[in-house]
Amino acid sequence: MFGSYWVLWYKTSNSYSVVDDDFKHLLYDYLECASFDAFKSTIARVDSSLDADTIAKNLQSYLEQCNADHGSDELLSTDFIVSKRKISKQYVFKDKAFQIHFDSDLVEKTIHPSIAHLETENNVSPSVIFDVYIEDDSLCLFKNEALVRMVPKRNYHHIQGKFAMELLSFIHNKDESDWLGTFHGSTISDGENSVLCIGASGKGKSTLCALLSAKGFELLADDVSPMLAADAHIYHNPSAISLKKGAFNLLRPLVRGFDALPDTVFNTTKGVIKYLPCKTPNKDHYPCRAIIMVNYSKDSDTTLEPVSIKEVLETLIPESWLSPSPLHAKTFLDWLSKTPVYQLTYSDTEGVTEEITTCFNRFKNH
Repeated sequence: MFGSYWVLWYKTSNSYSVVDDDFKHLLYDYLECASFDAFKSTIARVDSSLDADTIAKNLQSYLEQCNADHGSDELLSTDFIVSKRKISKQYVFKDKAFQIHFDSDLVEKTIHPSIAHLETENNVSPSVIFDVYIEDDSLCLFKNEALVRMVPKRNYHHIQGKFAMELLSFIHNKDESDWLGTFHGSTISDGENSVLCIGASGKGKSTLCALLSAKGFELLADDVSPMLAADAHIYHNPSAISLKKGAFNLLRPLVRGFDALPDTVFNTTKGVIKYLPCKTPNKDHYPCRAIIMVNYSKDSDTTLEPVSIKEVLETLIPESWLSPSPLHAKTFLDWLSKTPVYQLTYSDTEGVTEEITTCFNRFKNH
């Protein structure tokens, strides 16, 4: 239980639902009653004016939705085509070397810009080779010539997410099954602890992390923040910060050489994007002490206030990947129960830097 809300996990669909106390009790009564007549009797004892038929129908519909199999494109398959290797890039992160082949400039833009700072012109012996290409209107990701994922090309973001998982597992010497999840959010650190920043697209979470990075904080991860099940720490993601055009004027005075960063245009919806590489943090991972919902609002005062877990999960869950393991689901909920959640509204750089510094100071010696 989180405040006045319960977070329920459904194993069949690996989905989470946030419900209030009244709904939870109704649901448990419904599940525990041996028959519909028994449920009607239970409802009548609670409140005879309630319509047991409607309540039962709504609860059954809710359970069907929560346990629905949403389908998967994992069953799609194709053979590896070596002739698709039109563009080749080599990358190095610390002592790890890897190579990616693409079949076109457009496909290259799905992966390369965020890791361009890791590219090397030196000849290296890659430990792993990825291939990303389009075949029959599907975008395919291969690892060492074995298919990892294949999706309709309009769902290219699924390939981006899967590649991020493969890369993170590679650089941290982990298997996918070791991860509790990858959160759609950006994570910053003060060198001891970390804070996960979440928010809908355009709310300013990446902008905030770029700003704080310029002010001396460490960027642990942007956009994809991986948490390991073994320690519930968030691990470093070396991808650059993705910044939309609306953030350029705010960051230009703070980031040296900002205008020299290449402009990337992948599609008209996202517009011009710059990718800002950040210094590698001192440690590979840090405990995550808080979740902050970020909201940039022009000319607003800077405020950091407690927020409902319901709002946080409705933002965090839909675009994150969470492990289907029951043990990992329990670890996630246990971590969540001990983690404060806030909403940050900000507009000026100094005010938000002070507020985040104060927030981190609360976690000292924990």
